Amino acid sequence: MASSVTTRPLELGDYDAVVALWRSVEGVELAEGDARADIAAYLERNPGLSRVACAEGRIVGALLCGHDGRRGVLYHLAVAAERRGRGVGRRLVDECLAGLRRSGLRRAIILVASDNPSGRAFWRSRGFDPIDAGAMGVDL
Repeated sequence: MASSVTTRPLELGDYDAVVALWRSVEGVELAEGDARADIAAYLERNPGLSRVACAEGRIVGALLCGHDGRRGVLYHLAVAAERRGRGVGRRLVDECLAGLRRSGLRRAIILVASDNPSGRAFWRSRGFDPIDAGAMGVDL
C-alpha cells in the first residue's frame, strides 16, 4: 500500500464523506440502519472498532465494525477506485479483526451478496468461508 495512506478510527464527523464513498462503490447497499443517528449509535456501542483510511486529506477507505458481545460483524467495506489493489481494504479488515480479537471475540461474519463474485473472492482471500448464500464467517 502506498505509504501516504493512514488509518484511524471512524468518527461521526466522517459520516458525510464515508456515505459518499459507500455510494460510489458497487456492491455496497445502504439501508435504513445507515442514517446518521443509527451510525452514531453504532459507533458509540462499538468504540474504536470501525476504521477509515485517509490519503491526501480525504477518506479513501472505510469499514464499519462492531459486535453484539458474541459475534463480530463487518459492514460496508469500501475503497476508492484509485486506491484498490494497493492493500487498503486488507489493512482495514486486518485492523478491524484485531480490534474484535482484543474485545475477546472469536468469530466474525460479513454479509456479501451472492451476485458479488469479486467481493466474495476478496473475503475468501481474508480467510472468510461461506456460511450460506449471503453470509461468510471467519474464526478469530
